Amino acid sequence: MSTTIRLAQQPEADELLGRSPLAALIGMLLDQQVPMEWAFSGPRTIAVRMGGDDLDARQIAAYDPEAFVALLSEKPAVHRYPGSMAGRVQQLCQYLVEHYDGDATAIWRDVATGTEVRERLNALPGFGTQKSQIFLALLGKQYGVRPEGWREAAGAYGDEGSYRSAADITGPESLAKVRAFKQEAKQAAKAAKAAKSPGPPDKR
Repeated sequence: MSTTIRLAQQPEADELLGRSPLAALIGMLLDQQVPMEWAFSGPRTIAVRMGGDDLDARQIAAYDPEAFVALLSEKPAVHRYPGSMAGRVQQLCQYLVEHYDGDATAIWRDVATGTEVRERLNALPGFGTQKSQIFLALLGKQYGVRPEGWREAAGAYGDEGSYRSAADITGPESLAKVRAFKQEAKQAAKAAKAAKSPGPPDKR
């Protein structure tokens, strides 16, 4: 698996995402409560701080937990919450070692349907339904992993020509479109919540 990726908007970080399935998975895991570019540049930062130019699930799984927290917390931090995310990254890698012999591509390699890939992703520590669908869409749209029914299994994130998520980012322009979509969705959700909430009690 080697492809041109523009998620981190940094050449070396994107190059790693393009050739390392584990880096892409970890980037997706980190993609919460921080800007997408920050999340997807994290795998490269982790690799460099571990003294290499790639990531190894077995090495991360076996790393001393306190030392791994320190590695992610070092300035600039890999995430806004480096301590909790260090734990999640290690849990993810431990799961991969236990269930897939440390090989991230085994999650989707030779799997017949998009639904099965989504279910396998959903079973990963730190991956819920939404994250699983976004990553499935990313695999199909940018990594050429397209089992039968992958678009349907990815939900709206699989739609062609959409700008909903990391799966649709191929450069600064599409990043801006995805960011605008997320902002609109957030405002719509806020408005819907405000419309549902009861008004002040009637004091008559």
